[in-house]
Amino acid sequence: MSTPSTIQVSRIANVEYVTLFRPEVRNAFNEQVITEMTSWAARAAVDRELRAVVISGAGPSFCAGADLAWMAKMADYSREENLRDARAAAGMFAAIDTLPVPVIAQIHGAALGGGAGLAAVADIAVASEDAMFGFTEVKLGLIPAVIAPYVVAKIGQSAARELFITGWRFDASHAKEIGLVHAVVQPGDLTQTVNKYLQELARNGPEAMAAAKALLRRIANRTIDDVVPVTAEAIAERRVSAEAQKLMKGFLEKK
Repeated sequence: MSTPSTIQVSRIANVEYVTLFRPEVRNAFNEQVITEMTSWAARAAVDRELRAVVISGAGPSFCAGADLAWMAKMADYSREENLRDARAAAGMFAAIDTLPVPVIAQIHGAALGGGAGLAAVADIAVASEDAMFGFTEVKLGLIPAVIAPYVVAKIGQSAARELFITGWRFDASHAKEIGLVHAVVQPGDLTQTVNKYLQELARNGPEAMAAAKALLRRIANRTIDDVVPVTAEAIAERRVSAEAQKLMKGFLEKK
């Protein structure tokens, strides 16, 4: 008998909806979730028809971090087994982070540890007022290592220092204040708000959005002198692209 899938993937037009589907453990990560999410991201990365992705969680929570049974197994892992396991998790977050299409996280309930990491790798994060976040790894003698690059890029070192070291849980309002999420809405408005973002994204050039994401990765943490040539080259390339020519022409004709 085959093991049930830990994620559900559905498609509406050119938007893919990925739902973490382990509600009995609040969608906590284990090896299977990581494998399935990584495989899905690899497929999505080369899907030329895909325009956006929405990641959500089934049941009462978005994602409560690491699965307790998985953590119990880790306690008996060798250093090499732990290293292999950590590299797999790091690969999953990197695969989602580098997707060429916009990624929206639709967050409710708990988003802890790796769940908060998913919010960090999302381009747009929309949270319900009832959402609760936390980088709680230090409570277990661990550190939020593989998600750290994405979290620091999102909220900065100052907020990361406080939250990584204290392990405090914080609400959606604070998550918005530090930049981890972009919109906080009432639970009943969560889907509607995500749909508004999707409608806005549908008006944009898909190649331009992919290029914008790639540019942000290229210029992150580099000096102005370093990135000026990169940014000039990037806009020059976009101006002569067929997509930009078409969209600019349409805009000017409307005017």
